[in-house]
Amino acid sequence: MMKKEKLTIVKVGGAVVEDEAQLTQLLKDFSAIEGRKLLVHGGGRRATKVAEALGVETKMVGGRRITDAKMLEVVTMVYGGLVNKNLVARLQANGVNALGLTGADMDVMRSHKRPLKDGVDFGFVGDVDRADGQMLGKLIGEGVTPIIAPLTHDGQGNILNTNADTMASETAKALAPLYDVTLIFSFEKKGVLSNPDDDKSVIPVITRSDFERYRADGTISGGMLPKIENALHAVEAGVSRVIITLATAIDGNSGTAIVGE
Repeated sequence: MMKKEKLTIVKVGGAVVEDEAQLTQLLKDFSAIEGRKLLVHGGGRRATKVAEALGVETKMVGGRRITDAKMLEVVTMVYGGLVNKNLVARLQANGVNALGLTGADMDVMRSHKRPLKDGVDFGFVGDVDRADGQMLGKLIGEGVTPIIAPLTHDGQGNILNTNADTMASETAKALAPLYDVTLIFSFEKKGVLSNPDDDKSVIPVITRSDFERYRADGTISGGMLPKIENALHAVEAGVSRVIITLATAIDGNSGTAIVGE
C-alpha cells in the first residue's frame, strides 16, 4: 500500500482573526507548516461588528447565532468576502498559494437548513450532508492551499451559515481516504486541561477510553465535551489525529492529541 502524503488542516476561530498580533503569528506559523495544508476560519466577532454598523440586530440562543435573511447577507459578505479574502492576500504575502472558498464553490460542501430545534428556528443555518474530498484533493494536489469560509449551500441556490468546527471535521473526514490527515483545532488554551485553572495541566493524549473515564470522573466537562466528541468521531472516520492546542502553537508539537485506541 502506498504511504499517504501528509495533510494538515487548521481551524482558526473568530477571536484570533480579530486579534492582529495573534493573527500575524498564526499566519506565519501556518505558512511554516510543511507539505499540504488547508485552513478553515470563523469570523463571528467581525460579523457582529459589521451587522451593528449596518443596523442589523444580532440574536443569539445558547451561544449560537440566529441567521435571519438580513444576518445571512452580513455573514456571507463578512465570512466569504472580508475575512476570507484578507486571509488569502496575507497568506500569499507569506508565500502560500491560497485559494478562498465557501462550501458552495465547486460544490465542496452541501448542507440542509437546520430543522426547528426545541422550538428554536436558527434561520439560514446549515447542517452538513456531505463534503467532496475528491474535488478538494485535486486542488491540494496541484499545490493550492484552500482557505474555507464557514458557509455552505443546499444545492437549491441558498447559502447557509455553518459552524466552522463542523466544517473542519467534515473536511478532514472527506480528505482522510486521500491523505494522512492531522486536524488542528486552535483556541485560547494550551490544550485540554485536567485542571481548568492550571495552564500547565495539559493532557497530552486522549483516546476514546480515556475520554469516557475523564467524562465519568468530571475531569472533562462543559463545552469541551462536544469538542472532544467531535474529534473522536473524526478519528473514528479515518482522520489520523486531532490536536487541540493554542492558536500560537499550531506546529502540532504541543497541545492535546486525540487519537484512536
